[in-house]
Amino acid sequence: MTAKDLKNALLQEAVQGKLVPQIASEGNARDLLEEIRKEKLSHGFANSYGICDGKNRKTKSSDLRSKSQIRVTKKELPEITEDEIPFDIPENWCWCRLGEIVSILGDGIHGTPNYDISGNYYFVNGNNLNNGKIEIKPDTKKVNQSEYEKYKKELNNNTVFVSINGTLGNIAFYENEKIILGKSACYFNLIKNEMKIYIYWLIKTKYFLDYANEEATGTTIKNVSLAAMRNFPIPLPPLAEQKRIVIAIEKFMPLIEEYGKKETELKAINEKIGKLTKKAILQEAVQGKLVPQIAGEGNARDLLEKIRKEILSHGFANSYGICGEKCKKSKSSDLRSKSQIRVTKKELPEITEDEIPFDIPESWCWCRLGEIVPFGVCQNAEPQEINDEDWILDLEDIEKDSGKILSFKTKKEVDSKSTKHIFKKGFVLYSKLRPYLNKCVIAPKDGFCTSEILPLDFGDMIYNKYAQLYLMSPFFVDYTNSLSFGVKMPRLGTEDGRKALFPLPPLAEQKRIVAAIEKMLPLCEKLGE
Repeated sequence: MTAKDLKNALLQEAVQGKLVPQIASEGNARDLLEEIRKEKLSHGFANSYGICDGKNRKTKSSDLRSKSQIRVTKKELPEITEDEIPFDIPENWCWCRLGEIVSILGDGIHGTPNYDISGNYYFVNGNNLNNGKIEIKPDTKKVNQSEYEKYKKELNNNTVFVSINGTLGNIAFYENEKIILGKSACYFNLIKNEMKIYIYWLIKTKYFLDYANEEATGTTIKNVSLAAMRNFPIPLPPLAEQKRIVIAIEKFMPLIEEYGKKETELKAINEKIGKLTKKAILQEAVQGKLVPQIAGEGNARDLLEKIRKEILSHGFANSYGICGEKCKKSKSSDLRSKSQIRVTKKELPEITEDEIPFDIPESWCWCRLGEIVPFGVCQNAEPQEINDEDWILDLEDIEKDSGKILSFKTKKEVDSKSTKHIFKKGFVLYSKLRPYLNKCVIAPKDGFCTSEILPLDFGDMIYNKYAQLYLMSPFFVDYTNSLSFGVKMPRLGTEDGRKALFPLPPLAEQKRIVAAIEKMLPLCEKLGE
């Protein structure tokens, strides 16, 4: 259970009368409500209320409309109906509406006052209310004495503020601050000051927030009407029990807050472990340690030879340098054997012993990235060649580390006027721009991308998902981070990209590696939650 869940559960127990025991000598809430009613009348406030006492529980619907239990003198506040009662309360409690226990309830001005930077009064809205305090922020506007006199409200030591527009349920008490109110701040003055803290915690419950959201109008910006606030059904305990409830809440709340801090720390640790685990899995994958090798799947040297012929058939330069099955760091004596190292051109340098960072299986081979994909070779399209409904991918549309596309935008939506790279479905789209080197996705359909993204066509003999995990692996990221990037254009250059070492497995093993990773990574993500 999270700290938020614990807090909600504690407050819900409190307002249902389950947090502290009931004590008969403390009387009952019906007497308290009668006392409030008389005090309101003595001060000339409207005598309008409708109550449902502790016996009027959902399980006792036959009692609900009994004249001895429900008393209404005016229809300004409607009678509380059975359907409105969300939970049972103790026998000595009663249900009432917020409007019954306050002398006044209203909100701030619905217009804009005349601001005065040299004024002494602040214009406060719902976003200035926080955990019982009014927060004056750097951008809080000021007004002068004249504006204050025009818009001031009847505020006193019994005043409670609640945000009812935008963010709902922020709460604060009035402590003689020099303020005027905006429309997103509701205020009400309780008849009894002693009830303030109980009402504070009641407003903080999920029960109130659910009520507010249900009553609110608007979709983008929620707004709770003053009528809805007046009609809010309150589970009312005797005054002495309210005080004991508050003491119990304030005893447990620091423990829950401490638990929340530990929870946050643990979540951060789990996220770190999840990321480290994901990196470890990717590293194991490109080292050939994630799945067993199967002799019937052949070897990567034959695969590389097929790729070389394929590249030659498409007119690309025959420049590559490979290291075969025995070219592992532990077998340096074999490294420069003519039967193991084949180089036809010097455009891509021969792989040397010092470059090989780790051992790979016998059926794998080392090659350079430029041997298996025309790295840096792109087809471009001018703006006039791109239709308004064509997909254009930008760096901001790619989620870092996940291999996911966040959004699809058309040329019309981005209003792009620059040249774009063309890519086809299945291409690996790689960010060559630092610090976004781990932004790498597979194109689900044809489209265009900005120049910071490099389309890579690995063809049919390199599994594109294996190529993607290689580009996101710690091995490749460490390689790119070790290079000298330009100051103005900090990106992976074409030559450095072509020279990057690529640990190549047989094609069937590439697919088995990806399948294994796709089972493991969701567990890493769950660990990071």
